[in-house]
Amino acid sequence: MKVVALVSGGKDSCFAMMRCIDYGHQIVALANLIPLDDSVDELDSYMYQTAGHQIIVSYAECMGLLLFRRRIHGSTREQSVNYRMTPGDEVEDMYALLHEVKRQIPSVNAVSSGAIASDYQRMRVESVCSRLGLVSLAFLWKQDQITLLEEMIRRGIVAVTVKVAAIGLNPSEHLGRELKDLKLHLLKLNEKYGIHVCGEGGEYETLTLDCPLFHKARIFIDKYKGILDNPNSTIASVGVLHPLSFHLEQKDASYSTSHLPAVFEVEGNPTFTQASSSKPLDSEFDPDKGEQAVNFRISSTGKNLLSVGCWIQNSSKTSNGLQEDLAAVLRQIELRLGAEGFGWVNVLYIHLYISDMKQFALANEVYVKYITSAECHFGVPSRSTIELPLVKCGLGGGYVEVLVAREPEKKKVLHVQSISCWAPSCIGPYSQATQYKGVLYMAGQLGLDPPTMNLCVGGPTAELEQALQNSEAVAKCFNTSIFTSTFLFVIYCSARLTSSEKMQVREKLKSSFDSSDSPAFLYVLASDLPKGASVEVKPVIYAPEVEEETEELEVGKLRMPLENIFGKLQIDKTCYQLCNIKDKLLSCIVSITNTEASKICSQDDSAFDFQCGSKKHMTIIATFCASIVAKTLCENGFSWNDLVILRFYYPTSLLLSADLMDCVFSEAFLDLARDDESIKFGKEPLFNLVPVIGSGQSAHMDDLITCELLASKL
Repeated sequence: MKVVALVSGGKDSCFAMMRCIDYGHQIVALANLIPLDDSVDELDSYMYQTAGHQIIVSYAECMGLLLFRRRIHGSTREQSVNYRMTPGDEVEDMYALLHEVKRQIPSVNAVSSGAIASDYQRMRVESVCSRLGLVSLAFLWKQDQITLLEEMIRRGIVAVTVKVAAIGLNPSEHLGRELKDLKLHLLKLNEKYGIHVCGEGGEYETLTLDCPLFHKARIFIDKYKGILDNPNSTIASVGVLHPLSFHLEQKDASYSTSHLPAVFEVEGNPTFTQASSSKPLDSEFDPDKGEQAVNFRISSTGKNLLSVGCWIQNSSKTSNGLQEDLAAVLRQIELRLGAEGFGWVNVLYIHLYISDMKQFALANEVYVKYITSAECHFGVPSRSTIELPLVKCGLGGGYVEVLVAREPEKKKVLHVQSISCWAPSCIGPYSQATQYKGVLYMAGQLGLDPPTMNLCVGGPTAELEQALQNSEAVAKCFNTSIFTSTFLFVIYCSARLTSSEKMQVREKLKSSFDSSDSPAFLYVLASDLPKGASVEVKPVIYAPEVEEETEELEVGKLRMPLENIFGKLQIDKTCYQLCNIKDKLLSCIVSITNTEASKICSQDDSAFDFQCGSKKHMTIIATFCASIVAKTLCENGFSWNDLVILRFYYPTSLLLSADLMDCVFSEAFLDLARDDESIKFGKEPLFNLVPVIGSGQSAHMDDLITCELLASKL
């Protein structure tokens, strides 16, 4: 990509440019924001470093690049971490600056910044990039600061301190010192006081005088004065270096100062523009078209935390097209949410099932018309997307499940849109993870190499290893780990996987988790996955927000004896996994294999053969599944109102239509309610039937029916 680099003069923004080049990007321009008054060294800003700004104009000559500068007219008006466009805010100066860069250099499509740990800065850069249609590159984000410091010095960044403001940093001794000379002292202060060695806590700021990107010249400061703020402080005095004179020393003898690169002063008031949700849809596309021609089916579970699913029942096994079907489904969900007094802001998680992964980009165009950052002001939902044989089963081109919370203000959303070395970015209205009342719902993770956003090479197990690393990086942001606190781990596998590759995936997972407290594993065989991936993982993690409640899970020891659930009925123990966390959170996976189905249907005289499409036998199985759900909830002290998710996965090889499956399972739950007056169901089903290529607790994924249950009192 062609990149404009935001430069403050500090080591971080310069090293971020070097990282951009490492990953094959091209720096085509520089952009810098400076105070209104040249005599002012530092602004009271959480957003911008301005100390040493008098020298930044020389970067254009040192690098031989265009430099765009703008004076900061705004101030800090919007102080929340999630930035909303606010006239008069200092962020709007960045918008005006980058808007002009894009106007003059239309080929620019990305912005580099040196953010390491500040969500405040990162999210503001991402907000501006989103509004301008640019990609944010933040290759230093969440990197280990000691490693970064050492690498900056090793790779030739020559930077001096232009501000010190931390205990152990004395302005008279440490101001104007080179970074390499301060390294050991900074490491000692880190050990003693816990300071950030890269200055991310405001401990110090630097000015880069030379680096490998300065091909043409380097900077020498000839004279400066130190300005002390609060010199009598008993904790830490603040010192700022004010350059009085400096000069450049040419590196390239053939470089002529008569052809200096231009410096553009960007003036005028910024034009306020909201983020564009997506490219305009095809003019022939009508999101309401066809809504009257199909029969929608909506499911709903729970009271406090509920799941709403919607799909199209179309027994003719045709589709109006993925875009129109998906838009119609999303519109129905939107209406259903509205009827309950909810909106997209209440949605924590979205399962997006589509009929053709080759049309993923078209599906996203529809998606972003409904789910936007403006609609979801507490944070956009997390999401997983897979391809399923929907049209073949008579379910249209799009099938959507949403997890809905009644108190959206209590959710915590991690949405990193910047491309970085940390974890794959989510460029758009879907987030890496959402935490709500003690549970972390993580987006589906592919085996993507974060800085390149390409699938890693090496096959399914290599992809799985990378996906686990990506998931762990996300989990750490919530002070938890997928390896100790996951209670349900879903693995979507591509139908392209061979039998041996499936077994390799299973063995890789087994070796990654401690067998004594490994989570319940659910394998789902999908027609295809995003980017043609082999695997996609989706951990569900117990992550209480109150520190004293945190404890390692022992999922294996929480499994309930099967006789407590099924009475005298004999069923293989490997077919059932249950996790009950403090009687507040309940997860259960039940596999109905061919062997278990034969036992369940053993009282029937007819031959057991689902390949013939036996409605009679499926009715028996559905009744059994309904009983399992009821007894699991009852035995663990949960009610139907606590039910959050109830899915039944079934393979398309059963040769049973979606209409028939829906009818059979609906009747099974109605029979359950008729037998027990304490059970009250609404008009809508409380389960979702999901057609797959295969599913199960084992990587063979050869279940007849797999049940996934989640209930919560949190």
